[in-house]
Order: sequence, then structure tokens, then C-alpha cells
Amino acid sequence: MRYVALDTSPDLAMTETRDLAIIGAGPGGYVAAIRASQLGLKTAIIEREHLGGICLNWGCIPTKALLRTSELYHQMRHASEFGLACDNVRFDLAKVVERSRKVAERLSNGVAYLMKKNKVEVIAGTARLKGQGLIAVTGKAGEALPDIEARHIIVATGARARVAPGLEPDGRLIWTYKEAMVPQSFPKSLLIVGSGAIGIEFASFYRTLGAEVTVVEILDRILPVEDAEISALARKAFAKQGIVIHTETTVERLVKGADSVTATLKKPDGTSQEVTAERVILAIGITGNVEGLGLEEQGVRIESGHIVVDEWCRTTAPHLYAIGDVIGPPWLAHKASHEGILCVEKIAGVEGVHPLDKSNVPGCTYSSPQIASVGLTEEAARASGYALKIGRFPYSANGKAIALGETEGLVKTIFDAQSGALLGAHLIGAEATELIQGVAIAKTLETTEAELIATIFPHPTLSEMMGESALDAFGRALHI
Repeated sequence: MRYVALDTSPDLAMTETRDLAIIGAGPGGYVAAIRASQLGLKTAIIEREHLGGICLNWGCIPTKALLRTSELYHQMRHASEFGLACDNVRFDLAKVVERSRKVAERLSNGVAYLMKKNKVEVIAGTARLKGQGLIAVTGKAGEALPDIEARHIIVATGARARVAPGLEPDGRLIWTYKEAMVPQSFPKSLLIVGSGAIGIEFASFYRTLGAEVTVVEILDRILPVEDAEISALARKAFAKQGIVIHTETTVERLVKGADSVTATLKKPDGTSQEVTAERVILAIGITGNVEGLGLEEQGVRIESGHIVVDEWCRTTAPHLYAIGDVIGPPWLAHKASHEGILCVEKIAGVEGVHPLDKSNVPGCTYSSPQIASVGLTEEAARASGYALKIGRFPYSANGKAIALGETEGLVKTIFDAQSGALLGAHLIGAEATELIQGVAIAKTLETTEAELIATIFPHPTLSEMMGESALDAFGRALHI
């Protein structure tokens, strides 16, 4: 692999020019910084809060720590089904939260180590674009720090929770994801507005630990970006757990009481009902952090709260790039990291760099059951004009799933009937978020059904279901 090295003179003074400056040290920004250092670029990264960004400190990682607690709690309460005795199971909320925060802190410290190891200059402060190649920085105490000069600049400022008029969070009764992750006391009842991955993960966590949970979704189904069949199975599973779900429903207003909130829910036909819960979690999407950066003054195009970029993450301003959540969906950490790498490699002149193919980006929801997918849904594939071959294999027919006691779930694979190309895969069930990576690799390699069918899957494993689903699509399933 060849690349064009830029000026990498060591020990540049604060006023001298870096090859690259990155605004934001989330999973897009810090990964971009590491790759830039590997390619010999003198790199500075500016972060106003925590290394690792929202994902590591308040999103992906600590939420998985919480969900692991609820998963173990559920298993312990059902220990008798496995011949084990586990009586008087309970949880300590303070310790649950403390473990989650320690996990986040450990990884944030790990990012600091990686920056030092890769000789990335870390600047704590708030950045604002001052002109081509120039960034003004304000320190955490409000003091003006020396300007940063860079030949190229990447904006990786991420996103924040979207707020709807009349549904503003107050941090006490009406929460965003941040408050939901560090509750001072465990709420007996919750109303969750929004049924994307964030809303469903919190619904799963709190319901498993015993809260009464109601989910409200404005669209006609939960997890609306997922395949409709998987979405329907998820709704059935969550309803079985006792989660109350209202689809095609809007929250007309929230009325706060002393220690509860009453929501008025409205259906398209005009009917309404009131639901009272101790706390409300808002999970109605996110919007890019584009304010206060001076983007408009540099001629950067912004649409619907996100920066517009081309296939190489270039903005409409010269030598200014943007990656991650700030440029729009899918709002996923691994997508941001991939964009950071391809953007930096393009800047450095690496040969053979490919633009991001969003159809190869896997998505995961770490609820119970887990949901994972990659590629086209059945509806999208049909709308694109494909003739389809669709395979399905239930967890209930898989030996490993039966041994695990995890028999609820489905693997669904979608193929182009003419070429046999794998178009998409959609899973619901145990370890779906781990299983999806095998399909993601296959799809990136442009796998056909013939290659999947010829693949030897180990037995007994959950992964066998991928092969069986491919077989089923072409009328060759062995175990159903």
C-alpha cells in the first residue's frame, strides 16, 4: 500500500501548522487520529468533554454494561430451569450504575493511552473554525488557547438527543439517555417515547429489572429501520415480557406532577388516552452538533441539522471534512470509525481507498432478545426491483439454541433470485449482535448463495443458522 506523506516535522510549536486537526474525540475522531499518525501525519485532536465521546462515555459502552446486568439478573431468576438454585435474587442500583461508569472510565483512559502512544496532540477545549486551516480554541475555564493551524481539518463533533417542542427534558422527571443511565432511584414505572435502538434498549433494561414500561412510537411499528418481519417478532417478544407498546401514537403533551408525569397519547383517529409514569425517557432521535463551530461562515452546507459531505467525507469548504453522527445516519460508532479511516487515507493519498457502502454497515440493538441486521430489508429489496429468494431458520430448530435455553428467534436471509447475491440478513434472538458480523463479512466480499451453502459451519453453534437460512432460501434446508 502506498501513500503520499505530508510534512511530518517533529515537535511543531503550538503556532506551527499540523497536517491534520480533528474536532471531537469520539469513535470517529480518535480512530481517525490514530490512522493519521500511522500514516505519518502530524495530528492534533480537540475535545471539549471526554475522550471517547458520547459512545464510550454515555452511549454504546456503558449501556451495554447496564444491559449485561439485566441479562444476568434474568438468568439468575430462571436458574432453576438449568438445575441451579439461586434464591432471593436482588440488585443494588447504586452498584449497577457504578460498574457502568467504571467501564466507561476505563475505556476513556484507554483512549488517552492510545493518543499518547500514537503521538497525537490532545487539546482540551472548545473549537471554532476561524478561517481556512485555522481553529480558535477556548479552554475549559473559558480562557483563549493558541490557535491551531492545520492543512486539513475533520469535524467529528457527533450528535445529541433531539428535543421536541413540549417534550423538553428537565433531568428529574423527564430524562434523556444520560439521566436514564445514572438513576438515583429505580422507577417503578417508565414511559419511553421512541422505539429505535436507544428506546428499546432502555425498555429492555428497566423492564427486566422490574419496572412497568410503556413504549410510544409515532410510526406504525417499533424498530422502524429494521425488517418488518423482525420488527413484528420483536414486538411480540416485548409484549410477552409485559412491555406495553403503542404504535401510530404521538405524545400530545406531558404534565409533570410532584413525582410523576402524565402523558396524553393521541391516535391518528383523534382518540386519546392518559398514561402516568414515574419517569419519562425521550428517545426520539438525534441531531448533529453543528452549532457554534463557524461552519456557515466557512461555506459549509448544512441540511436537517447535519453537515453535507461527498463520498470522501469532504464538505463544501476546501480541506474541511466531516465524519460520524454529525453527517447523518446511520448514527453508529463503527460507521463513524470507518469514515474516519477512509477520510484520513484519502487525505494521505493511500491507494485503493473505497467510499463507504452503507448497505454493508451492520446495525445492532442489544435488547433481550437482541436484534441485528445488515443490508436491504425485504421491503427495500422489493422496492429496488429485485426478484427475491428469502430464507428463514428459527432458533427453535437449532441444537445450540435449545441447549442454551434460547429458542425464541429467527435468522432471515435475502438473496437476489437471479444472481444469488446476498442482499441482506436480519436476526432476532440470542447473540444476534455477534452473529451478524459473519454475514457482514460475507456481504462485503459480495458473497452468493452458492458460497454460503458451500461454507462449513461448526456444530453445534448458533452460526449454523446462517447456513441453514441460506439453504432454506433455495429450497434445500436440512433441519426444518
